[in-house]
Order: sequence, then C-alpha cells, then structure tokens
Amino acid sequence: MSGYVEGILVILLLNVVFAYAVYWPLAAGQLNLGVAGFVGVGAYLSAYLSNEYGISPYLACIGGGLVTFVFALIIAVPVLRTKGIYLALATFALGQVLQSLFLNLEVVGGAAGYPVIAYIGLTGIAVIAVAVFLVTAFLERTRFGLNMVAVHDDEAVSDLFGVNVRRYQALAFAIGAGFAGIGGGLYGHHFSYIEPQNYSILFSISVVLFVLLGGTQTVLGPLLGAVFFTLLPEVLRGSEEWRYAIFAVFIIVTMILRPQGLVTTFELRAVRRLFGGGGGGGGSGLGRRAHG
Repeated sequence: MSGYVEGILVILLLNVVFAYAVYWPLAAGQLNLGVAGFVGVGAYLSAYLSNEYGISPYLACIGGGLVTFVFALIIAVPVLRTKGIYLALATFALGQVLQSLFLNLEVVGGAAGYPVIAYIGLTGIAVIAVAVFLVTAFLERTRFGLNMVAVHDDEAVSDLFGVNVRRYQALAFAIGAGFAGIGGGLYGHHFSYIEPQNYSILFSISVVLFVLLGGTQTVLGPLLGAVFFTLLPEVLRGSEEWRYAIFAVFIIVTMILRPQGLVTTFELRAVRRLFGGGGGGGGSGLGRRAHG
C-alpha cells in the first residue's frame, strides 16, 4: 500500500470516529459546536499518559476518552440548561475556552504544541474506528437507543411517558465527547504531534457537516458522510484550484436535493426488501428514526 493511500485511509477512519462523536448529541436533538474542544482534551490527556507514564498508546486513548466522557457529563449539567441556538452558542463558547486552555497550558507545550512519542498505525486506528461503529449500532438497538429517539422526536411526550429527558441528553452529549476524546488520542499518536490551533470552530463545523450530509436518521449516515467528505476532495484533486469550489457546489446541490441526508430509513428498508429482509425494521437500530 502506498503512503498516499494509507494516509487517506487514516484520515477517513479518524473522520468516522469524529462523525460519531457529533452523531450522538444530534441523536438527542443537540447541536454540539464544541466537539473540537473534546477532541483536544482526549488528544492531550492520552499523549500525556503515554509520554509521561509509558502507558500503552491504545490504553492511553481509551483512558483519554473515558476522562473526556466524565468531563463532558459534568459540563452537561449547566450546558444542557440551554436549548436550540443557545445550546449551539454555549457549546461553541465551551470549545473556545478549551482551545484557549490548550494554547496556554505550558505542561503540554502551550502554543508551540506537544510531541507524542508512541505511535499508532493504520491497523490500530481501523480496529478502534470499527469498534466505535459497532458500539453505536449496538446502543441504537437497545432500550437506551429507543429512548434517545423518543427524546429527539418529542421531549414533552417522552417526559410524559416517564423518560428522563435530561439524563438521556446528558448521556448522549457525554458519549459523543468520549468518542471525540478517543479520536483525538488516535490523531495525536498517529501524527506524533498535537497543535492546539487544530481544535478550532472550523474543525467542529466540518465534523457536524459530515453527519448532516450523511443523514441523522440512521447509524450509517455519519459513516457515509465521513466517506463523502474525505474522498470527494481527493477525487477532485486533478481540478487543482477549482476543486474546493466544485466540492462546495456539490455539497450545496446535495443539500438542496437531499435535505434529510444521503441515507434515510426509507432507503434502508428498500434495500432490505430488495434482499428479502422484509419491509419492517421500524424497531431496530440501523433504520429506526422517523425523521432527522
């Protein structure tokens, strides 16, 4: 495998992890514009653990993700008191605060960045990206996933039926942050360097676009969106300076024609019928949400 192909695959797999970091809050009706901050938290924590204590980079990434999960669960208490555009602004502000912290935290290099000694290659990243997808698909099929859909669709009705709306929203927020932390750790241990400038609002917006373009109705949507956003610019590379303009036009046209995303429950049911799987699927994982 050439270095170019391996590099593209690494970016694709990392984007898949980041996409599911955004997918979980969106599954509970939350727009998290601070995901870049959580990526940074996981990146710095895991790098510090592997650098200073010699912990396996894989365990360090998981540990960084778990700490980020707990941190997000605590932060969710005040942040989730806001809703709609105010929630988006609150998470945006949180991301800016975290980036400022990274820029000024001298123990991990501050604005100069932080070198990472241990290395994780393509295979390790692929295993963890697949695990993130499988965990998401599994949770979507459980009662937890069903309640999450109910909260997304109508908070008031969910509350009437005894679903603790605030608890599920906080858990969705924290699960997404945990995945972001794991992805940050993988990024740092693969590219061997962490720069706080990478964790800006532009990063968060890009990852949100992965999910919105792929679709929020099914667990396959973020995967497809990440593939689309990663590979299409490379396909257009021959267009040189016009490739990003073409890419932007393609996105605009796609969102006009497919505002619900590239894949929805309707397409998944059609595929199941085509392959003899029946037309139901209303109660389980990959094709359950009625609207995005």
